[in-house]
Amino acid sequence: MEAPKLSTPILFLFLLLLLLHPNILLHTALADGVSPEEAKQLRDEVREMFYHAFDGYMEHAFPLDELRPLSCGGEDSLGGYALTLIDSLDTLALLSDRERFTASVDWIGKNLRFDINKTVSVFETTIRVLGGLLSAHLIASDYATGMKIPTYDNQLLNLAEDLARRLLPAFDSPTGIPFGSVNLLYGVDEHESKITSTAGGGTLTLEFGILSRLTNDPVFEQVTKNAVRGLWARRSKLNLVGAHINIFSGEWTQKDAGIGTSIDSFYEYLLKAYLLFGDEEYLFIFQEAYAAAMHYLYNDPWYVEVNMDSAAIVWPLFNSLQAFWPGLQVLAGDIDPAIRTHTAFFSVWKRYGFTPEGFNLATLTVQHGQKSYPLRPELIESTYWLYKATRDPRYLDAGRDMVASLQYGARCPCGYCHISDVEFQKQEDHMESFFLAETVKYLWLLFDLAVGPDNLVENGPYKYVFSTEGHLLPATPQISLVREHCMYFGAFCKSGNKQDSHTSDVTNQETNETRLYGSWDPSGLALDPTLFNTSPTSGFIKGVCPGLTHGQRFGISYVASTDTTHENQGTNQSSDSDSENKNYHDNYRESSERKSKSDPPEE
Repeated sequence: MEAPKLSTPILFLFLLLLLLHPNILLHTALADGVSPEEAKQLRDEVREMFYHAFDGYMEHAFPLDELRPLSCGGEDSLGGYALTLIDSLDTLALLSDRERFTASVDWIGKNLRFDINKTVSVFETTIRVLGGLLSAHLIASDYATGMKIPTYDNQLLNLAEDLARRLLPAFDSPTGIPFGSVNLLYGVDEHESKITSTAGGGTLTLEFGILSRLTNDPVFEQVTKNAVRGLWARRSKLNLVGAHINIFSGEWTQKDAGIGTSIDSFYEYLLKAYLLFGDEEYLFIFQEAYAAAMHYLYNDPWYVEVNMDSAAIVWPLFNSLQAFWPGLQVLAGDIDPAIRTHTAFFSVWKRYGFTPEGFNLATLTVQHGQKSYPLRPELIESTYWLYKATRDPRYLDAGRDMVASLQYGARCPCGYCHISDVEFQKQEDHMESFFLAETVKYLWLLFDLAVGPDNLVENGPYKYVFSTEGHLLPATPQISLVREHCMYFGAFCKSGNKQDSHTSDVTNQETNETRLYGSWDPSGLALDPTLFNTSPTSGFIKGVCPGLTHGQRFGISYVASTDTTHENQGTNQSSDSDSENKNYHDNYRESSERKSKSDPPEE
């Protein structure tokens, strides 16, 4: 079955626009040429951009969550605990700003508390706060990073563990998929919505997995892995996942499948969890999910949204969150489509000076109600990864254009403003914390790479995986167990014959459910390929049985969508992963009870 194509009228509009305005959609491949000296100047300019916004926050908003850059004020947007400072910690370290990094870590260790009556987003709190604390802890506690703080005594790790335990009640659902919000003092409210997004439930594995390894408590990794299993078990027969799901019944409440809004980082964390932890279950799921996305969603060079069951196009729309995808493809070694898609996405930036939240591919106009640009980093992130993979100077040109847009369109008296309307360049008095955690970070890394990198990521002691919030997560021996991890311990074929011992055949296997994406090439991974050269080290490895389904390999049953009522779905749908939920829930309840008995929260 071929992938659905854009309709004839849409193709006609594309061709017409290309004939009339060839430069609108396709950026010229001929680079204007950023010289080494200009790259150095741009790197220094991006550094100044960071400090303009960071100093503006510290002077006018701290310790509130976020800066109002136009009015030079502050606001609490997430939990009221200096969100922007936490989100900025590893950027300070990346810039080798020892003084401010040390002072910030010291202040957070002494003043931050999570025993507060605040209901917070599980997803946002995990990627911004938990990820920020863990990344800064790993930098501040390690001499090898060059940024170790002599007086540091695991304060950020202790805070991270306390925060994660307060998030654990969100995972208490029949499917293992977490609630979207939780109160840090009282747990999940009885009226909390049972609907959550795929990204919200499936983008927690990196931060929680690292915490398990640092605390030697497996509960954090278990519940987040079980959430991924709960989502994947409910994929459609096309191996697509929808945007929103009922965490009690397992029923998809929005069946639009795409790579953007509400789903994006689900794909991202599948691959990155494998890269960081060496857990090949994540790799297997990613391969199947990626193959389906490329088959049903990819309309070269764009991506559309389709019905997860029928693959019928429901939205011919580019939304700005899709722009992370070419960067993910670089990590997956699938460079050619990444280049074409980045060119298309960047053409939208060139047209408006920014990427709007939505660009309609049928009308080739900004989608009504989606005209804003909230300083998002995704396109810049992909630009950095493509330059790192190809060293093509066109990506430095793109970065230069992005710096110019931010400087002339978004710069405000105390920071950088959201753009509420990209067509009229209207500014809005808000600056998300991710501007400092991601947007300027990726720009700085891009130009530093061109100059001749001298930073923690490129020249440091570890290979780093970037979280979806841009936090630096190192593949240290304590965290990354790839050298020790082996697939399918004790796996036997039905015939009883053992296959030759090895651990990497998953890339060549074809299951009964899907054909793995043909251009997958593990050698293209941005991390050091030698990290993934596993070899049999003992007789315990029995190998891989060809033709095994995902459920047979990993114990995850496929839960087909049904037409039963909401109530019947809650009782009839089941999977092997659901049977594990009780064990996981018991584990984290017991763990949380031990914690609460020894350190009860204060009112």
